Amino acid sequence: MSVTTDQVKAGQAIYSKRLLSVYDLIVLGISNRLIWQCPTPRLVNHYNTHVSANHLDVGVGTGYFLDHCQFPAPNPRVALMDLNLETLDFAARRIGRYQPEIYQQNVLDPIAWTPEKFDSVGINYLFHCLPGSIESKSVVFDHLKPLMQPNAVLFGSTLLQGGVSRTWFAKGLMKVYNKKRIFSNQSDNLAGLQQALSSRFRDVSVEVVGCAALFSGRA
Repeated sequence: MSVTTDQVKAGQAIYSKRLLSVYDLIVLGISNRLIWQCPTPRLVNHYNTHVSANHLDVGVGTGYFLDHCQFPAPNPRVALMDLNLETLDFAARRIGRYQPEIYQQNVLDPIAWTPEKFDSVGINYLFHCLPGSIESKSVVFDHLKPLMQPNAVLFGSTLLQGGVSRTWFAKGLMKVYNKKRIFSNQSDNLAGLQQALSSRFRDVSVEVVGCAALFSGRA
């Protein structure tokens, strides 16, 4: 097993059934507003702006955003991709009305299978959990881009340390999370994210809200 795989598993291992049951309250209800200063409704709006009726969500969490966003069609095609089977199961049950496709995948590895391509790909709060520098973990964009239709949009958000304003509480909590390997964003900064996106996508947009960067780009 490679070091990279070990590090990825460390970053996602915390997402047990117990944590997932309180994640919405702790992270989406408290941390987003009070610590990261990016209220969850702002992230839902980001989904509403970019999500399509043919959507792949990567790093699915609890499925909150897929449950609360407004798809442009009543019966969208929705696919879930994550390394953690607990999160895949939790999110799939939550949005069972959409009969989601489920793919277990480490997105730092090449994706060997080729499903029917997607019109939107969401990677919300995934990037800061992946190990490595922005330059190295941006390989996820290279792995996901072949799954996108021409003109499809990739969008998401991530918590940064450089180039954004962080409260004392945000600095302290990020330090703890990085030490526990829940986060791996010690060197993540706004300029690096913008460069990684601009070198791979067009019509790139990056908006800073608190210490979060909300981004999008088209294939």
